[in-house]
Amino acid sequence: MSTQTAPPEPNACTGEDCAAATFETFPAHRTRLNELEIRRALPRSKRRLVGPWCFLDRYGPVSFTDSKPMDVAPHPHIGLQTVSWLLEGEVLHRDTLGFESVVRPGELNLMTSGNGIAHAEETPRGHSGRLSGVQLWVALPEAVRERAPSFAHHVDLPSLDIDDATLTLFMGQAAGQRSPATAYSPMVGADIALRSRAALPLERTFEHALFLLDGEAQLDGETLVPDVLYYLGTQRDELPLSSRDGARILLLGGAPFGETVLMWWNFVARTHEELVAARDEWQAHSSRFGDVAGYDGPRLDAPPLKGRVGANPAS
Repeated sequence: MSTQTAPPEPNACTGEDCAAATFETFPAHRTRLNELEIRRALPRSKRRLVGPWCFLDRYGPVSFTDSKPMDVAPHPHIGLQTVSWLLEGEVLHRDTLGFESVVRPGELNLMTSGNGIAHAEETPRGHSGRLSGVQLWVALPEAVRERAPSFAHHVDLPSLDIDDATLTLFMGQAAGQRSPATAYSPMVGADIALRSRAALPLERTFEHALFLLDGEAQLDGETLVPDVLYYLGTQRDELPLSSRDGARILLLGGAPFGETVLMWWNFVARTHEELVAARDEWQAHSSRFGDVAGYDGPRLDAPPLKGRVGANPAS
C-alpha cells in the first residue's frame, strides 16, 4: 500500500527504549486512499515505532458490487517489509519480481523491499463484495536493509487457544510459537479473537501496542475503542483482556528498534541523500525498481521532496 501524499520533509523515527509499562493512547489520523477511508495509527507525531513496526493503516469494513475499493497503482518501497492482513475480502498483489498473489483472511502476504521493489494492490475481479483489513510496515535493520527484495505468501500460520481467546501469529514469536514468515528483528504480530476473558503471555523485554479491530474489549479495566493505538511500553508479562460480546484485537510488538530511521512517502532510509536518490530513480524509471506487469493504468508519481529531516507527523 502507498500513501497518496507525503509531507515535504522526511520524518526522523527513533526507537524509544521504554523501560516501564505504560498506557498511552494515540488516535488514528483519517485520510483517504482512492475510494477507501484509511485510519492511520502509525506513525504518529509522538509514537513513530513499536519495536520495528513503523506503519499501521486500518481500512474497511466496506461493502461493494461493481466498484474497486482497493486500487493502488504501482509504487516503490525501500528499507521495509509490507505486511498485508485481511479480516474480510481479497486483495491482489503484483510486484516487479513477477509475483501475483491474492491474499484472503487468515493468510499473509509479506513483501521485503530490501534495496528496492515496486508493487500494485487491487481488488480482484472475482471478489466477495466485502473488504476489511490492515496494512503494516516493518522497518528493516541496518544489517539487512540493502538485501535483495523478496515476496512470500503464507497460508499455514500458527493459531493457539489461550483461555477464552484464539491467537493467530502472522509475524514473529509469542507463547512459544513462531510464525513461518521471515522476520529480521525480534517481534510479534498477532490477531487475537477474544470471546470473553484471557491472560495472554507477553515477552517482557518487548514494547507492545494494541489496536481494536472489531467488537468491544477491556484491558485491565481500561476500555478499548476503535481507531486508537494503545501503546503499552515494556515490562509486561501478560495481557489481561476481557470482552462481553467478543472482539478482534491486533497485537504488535518487538524489541525497541535501537536505530533512527527516516520515513518519507513509501521509503524507510537512514539519510536524506538515500531518500532523494530513491525518489529520483523511481521518477526516472530506473532498473532499481523495475516495472509491475499486469496492472491496467499508470504508476504513481512521487510527491515533491523538500528540506531535510522534519518534525511534522507523517500524513
